[in-house]
This record gives sequence, structure tokens and C-alpha cells, in this order.
Amino acid sequence: MKFEVGDEVIVLLTKEEGKIIERINEETVVVEVRGVKFPAHVKQLDFPYFHRFSKPKQVTKKPEKKYIDDLPKEKQKAQTGIREEGISLSVVPVFIFDEYDDEIVDSLKLFLVNKTNAAIHFSYQQYVNGRSVFELTNELPAFKDFYLHDIPFAEINDSPAFHFLFSLVSPQKDKAEEANVVLKPRAKQFFRQLEIMKEKNDPLVSFLLLEKYPDKKSSTDLPDFIIPAHLKRKPALSVPARSIVDLHIEKLVSDWKSMSNFEILQLQLDEFEKWFRLAVEQHLVSFIIIHGIGSGKLRDEIHSLLNTKKEVRYFINQYDPRFGYGATEIFLK
Repeated sequence: MKFEVGDEVIVLLTKEEGKIIERINEETVVVEVRGVKFPAHVKQLDFPYFHRFSKPKQVTKKPEKKYIDDLPKEKQKAQTGIREEGISLSVVPVFIFDEYDDEIVDSLKLFLVNKTNAAIHFSYQQYVNGRSVFELTNELPAFKDFYLHDIPFAEINDSPAFHFLFSLVSPQKDKAEEANVVLKPRAKQFFRQLEIMKEKNDPLVSFLLLEKYPDKKSSTDLPDFIIPAHLKRKPALSVPARSIVDLHIEKLVSDWKSMSNFEILQLQLDEFEKWFRLAVEQHLVSFIIIHGIGSGKLRDEIHSLLNTKKEVRYFINQYDPRFGYGATEIFLK
């Protein structure tokens, strides 16, 4: 490999100069250009010295005398800016050589890439065979990428799922409060993407999570009457499912102090039914219901309902450092 960490390089496609900050493998490095870090194949790079000295010298001409009648009309300047391409998960394979000197994929580096004009806050969880194995919460500025973690390549065969909950660092009144995205690439799909990557000599595989941050859904004006419960339990499919649902009454309504215990419990169960149906319809592997400890009435009611639902594979109410014993994790078929 002709490049080392710290070398100055030029990106052949854009003619921008940068520096190598990390070696991923023999063919792939991480380059930083004007504060932006991204993986690149070594064939896409070159040393900048030849390009610097091979530029034609610019000869400055003495400005000619111009008269006002000779001046051209001012043209409107074209707006320049970086193109928005959404939020995506980039997967960079790390290659090694086996005992037969064949190049094989050993692990995968995961990067969250934000190619939008807005800084985002994200919560990330990775699941393997329905079990949470990694989680992370952080912020990602506009047009930046964030290294998440490495995963063994063999995990692609273990039904991996990548859960993301996005929100804007600076909320906008016309944008959704949060956006929940679940990526569950199938092994066959991923291997095909990997073959295409090799054919095109690309350094990574990219999965689009959000084409753009979603707008806030406009509420439909409804007449002033009570909506039947069976209608309230059929939320629109456009509402994203949540990986964590908090059923504490103060999280659901502001005027709960005027409600009876029966009304509070019924509202909490209706809310549970809504998010359970969304989780099933949007094929979540699992999600967490926060019911609190209290007298245990809400927990018992939810567990009774779960025992009657055919979509439930199993559920667990065990100690969690975030919720104590006040939450139940539900795993779906």
C-alpha cells in the first residue's frame, strides 16, 4: 500500500486535497477533507504534489480600460450548495487474507452518515436474533458522518436489525418530533450488495434510512364527539413504530389528575394496543413498554394481553439499568 496515515492526498474525482487519518485495510482508507471524514479506495486517491506543480501558471493581464456602455449586464449568480442525499447507514467491509491468501471479509465498520442541512440527535440499537447487543446515543451535525461500531461479518447470518430513533437538534414546527427507522437487511440481500460493491470497486455499501427528515403530519379536523375505542386502536400506517413506549400517564395527557383510576388504566391500555399494532404492522423484532412499578396493575394487565396475542414470541420483565423492573421487553414473531 503506497499510502500511510498522515499522508496528504488528492481525491481524483473532485480534485480536493485532504489527509489520510486511518487505514481500514490494504485497499481502503479514511480521508479527511475540510473537516469531513469518509472512507475511500486507494485507487480514488493520489499524492497531490504532481497536481500542484503541473497546474498551468496563471498570467495576470493588465485590465483594459472599459466604458460604461461596454459593460455587460449583470448575470444572476447560481446558488451553490451541497446536495442533500438523506440519512444513511454506510457499511465498510474490513478484509483479511486467509491461510490460502484469499481475501475474505472479517468484520464490518458501521457509519451513520447525515447528508442533510439539519443536525440530528439519534438513539441507535443493534439486535442479533432478537437480542439487543449494542446501543448508543449521540448527535450528528449536518453533512457529517459518525462511526458507530464494528460487527463480526458472521452476524449477517443471525438476523441483525438496526434501530434508529431520530430527532432534530433544533426542532422545527413543520417537522416531525421524531422519526423511527428499522433496518433489517437479509443475508442474501447484503451479500448481493457486497458483490456489486466489488464489481464497481466501491469502498462501502450504503443503506438509505431517510431520504429527508419527515414533515409533521397534519391533523384532520374532527367533530367534537367521543371517538369509539375500536377506531382509536387503528392508527395510520404512516406513523412510525417506536422501539420504546412510555405509558406513564403524565407522558400521555396533561390533565390526568382529574381522571379516575379506571380511566387512567383504560387510556394506558389503549395506548399500548396502538403501539403494539404498529410494531406488528411495521415488522419490529422487539420493543419495550415502560409501565412503571407502582401497584403492578398496569404490568399485569399488559402481560395478560400479551399472553393472548399470537404475534408475540415471548416477553421479559427483568431488571434493566435504565428502567429497573418497570419495563417489559416484547419479542415478536
